[in-house]
Amino acid sequence: MAIRVYKPTSPGRRNASVNLYSEVTKTTPEKSLLRPIKKTGGRNHKGIITVRHRGGGHKRRYRQIDFKRNRLDDPATVVGIEYDPNRTCNIALIEYADKERRYILAPVGLTDGMEVVSGTGRTEPSVGNCMKLADIPSGLNVHNVELTAGKGGQLGRSAGANIRLMNKEGKWATLVLPSGEIRQVSLQCRATIGQVGNTDHQNVKLGKAGRSRWLGIRPSVRGMAMSHHAHPLGGGEGRSKGGRTPVSPSGVPAKGGPTREKTKASNKRIIRRRRGKRYGIRRVR
Repeated sequence: MAIRVYKPTSPGRRNASVNLYSEVTKTTPEKSLLRPIKKTGGRNHKGIITVRHRGGGHKRRYRQIDFKRNRLDDPATVVGIEYDPNRTCNIALIEYADKERRYILAPVGLTDGMEVVSGTGRTEPSVGNCMKLADIPSGLNVHNVELTAGKGGQLGRSAGANIRLMNKEGKWATLVLPSGEIRQVSLQCRATIGQVGNTDHQNVKLGKAGRSRWLGIRPSVRGMAMSHHAHPLGGGEGRSKGGRTPVSPSGVPAKGGPTREKTKASNKRIIRRRRGKRYGIRRVR
């Protein structure tokens, strides 16, 4: 991937950079795999804002992604790599022998004409191939990992994500996640070999407010700048201190407070909690 930085021909261009999407080889999406997306503006069925800073943005159509990879031992050929406006990584259009087409997440190194397969036994561990964790050699990087066998991949799906398969013991595989968390997943869960593509996504600088609005992201307002009835930190004469730890409008800690359920069943599968920027490695409760 490549990032282009332009000359500062305008204030908005000065600090902006653009992703060239050099991996993309196909520009028009597969029409049979498109579905409409209805915008919510961050509101629930009662019209109440439940997620702030959402609204507007360019119209999108959803690309149906095959997270389950459930056509087993049936090789498919990569038709092209496409841009997907609904996720940070690119997607690959694959075609089976019977002309059925599906989208999968595009890993680093996957290009047009390559063959991928979702195997039942020991398959060659090459980029884009999918198999059970029990059949993947230890030490490899994987992505699109299932948490429940047959449910479809849930871990490691964003641009540049890679999960390292450390070891296998009993009926559990030990994974190192990008966040630093170390957790166990059943060996019957499936994963795809390789690192998710579009690794330069994190290096793009939007440069101006307008590009955030194109993405459907609305402005953020500091709680201390609001009225007392709009936010727990608002109100007061002049520039008053908040008087409490930073929180959201509903009172949830905003600077890395604990949000995970203490009695969650999967706690026993987490060997080491994720690293936090503020508090470092958390302990499993």
